[in-house]
Amino acid sequence: MGLGWVGIIRLGLVQSAIGASVMLSTSLLNRIMTVELALPLALPAGLVAWHYGVQLTRPLWGHGSDRGARRTPWIIGGMATLMLGSLLAVDSLGLLAARAPLGYVMAVAAYALIGAGVGAAGTALLALLAGLVAPERRAAAAATSWIMMIAGIVVTAGIASHLVDPFTPFRLAMVSGGIAVGAFLLAWGAVRGVEPRGRPVIEDAAPTQSFGAALVEMLGERDARQFTGFVFLSMLAYSMQDLILEPFAGLVFAFTPGQSTGLSGVQHGGVLIGMLLAGIGGSAFGGGAPAALRRWIVGGCLGSALALAGLGMAARIGPAWPLSANVWLLGFANGVFAVAAIGAMMGLASSAGPQREGLRLGVWGAAQAIAFGLGGLSGAIGVDLLRGMGAGAESFAGVFAAEAGLFLLAALLATGMRAAAPRFKEAML
Repeated sequence: MGLGWVGIIRLGLVQSAIGASVMLSTSLLNRIMTVELALPLALPAGLVAWHYGVQLTRPLWGHGSDRGARRTPWIIGGMATLMLGSLLAVDSLGLLAARAPLGYVMAVAAYALIGAGVGAAGTALLALLAGLVAPERRAAAAATSWIMMIAGIVVTAGIASHLVDPFTPFRLAMVSGGIAVGAFLLAWGAVRGVEPRGRPVIEDAAPTQSFGAALVEMLGERDARQFTGFVFLSMLAYSMQDLILEPFAGLVFAFTPGQSTGLSGVQHGGVLIGMLLAGIGGSAFGGGAPAALRRWIVGGCLGSALALAGLGMAARIGPAWPLSANVWLLGFANGVFAVAAIGAMMGLASSAGPQREGLRLGVWGAAQAIAFGLGGLSGAIGVDLLRGMGAGAESFAGVFAAEAGLFLLAALLATGMRAAAPRFKEAML
């Protein structure tokens, strides 16, 4: 029968913990560095890009978990590493404020730990879901865990936005430390006892392969190559506003740190609703038909482009624009696109057969990490360059327009994509 819904939800709590910790480093600390410490926007963007670069090792972790006896130690070890990296990142802020070289060294080391922790825990978690959940539930389990991750971000952002105001370094340290330690304890408690002590033997499993041979086999498949390209392009569009949205709210709309952090919660609340709608309406939770998944993916990409065009107008109009509603719409469209893409990913990963999911999820996770790193960094550098040329608020409008264009390209690519291959289901008959 595979893992039941109680076990799936417990593993989803691990994703919630990952989301809470990542919100701290990519959202709250990004705002503090840029506005309160008056550091160049490219610095937090570069640090976040670096933490994504570290995640290029995801395929190795996925392949290793395919061949290993247990995945739980990877998850717990990854969460411990993520906790240490988050605490070190907060500790580096005082030195960064003084422009001390040691502060930059500490920040680079901290974000390396954050990237390693997210990659190890996240890849092992998805591989564990793929191995324990029955094939017909895999897409549902992945979507559920992703939604719970967004819920973790929303709840944590809402709590942090209230506790961090009025801003002081001590208050930030207390709030950040509580988030980091609490996330680790939540993940540790949730994952304990879920994985059986001995991995079940699967008679029709693929023979054990080296990492290189398994990777060559995967990249030799047209569907896998095309989907890897789609993941990269769509996630590049998805991530370009990540590091500029809160500074945009602070510089153009005069939001406080608490208000801008709350805006992140508004966005991810929209993501959560969009995921629920697409999962139910498009049957993505049950591994819906490829044509249905394509429609939801394309619709989400087009809606995201429209919302970004609205943010471009907000940069020109200023405080009179309904920023919170616009950001919620962006999150909603992102959620529609993302959950349909998750359904397609799980369908394609499971089509390859058992004990191969980890590598494939790792490769697509690495493609996503590259896109996220390049997207956040290019968006931030684009704003810095345009501001240096005297563009002012128009600098944000230019980046939002570029992101909208990428979403249109992703929608075009999705129209020719096969969302899932049926080979594995046929092989199981």
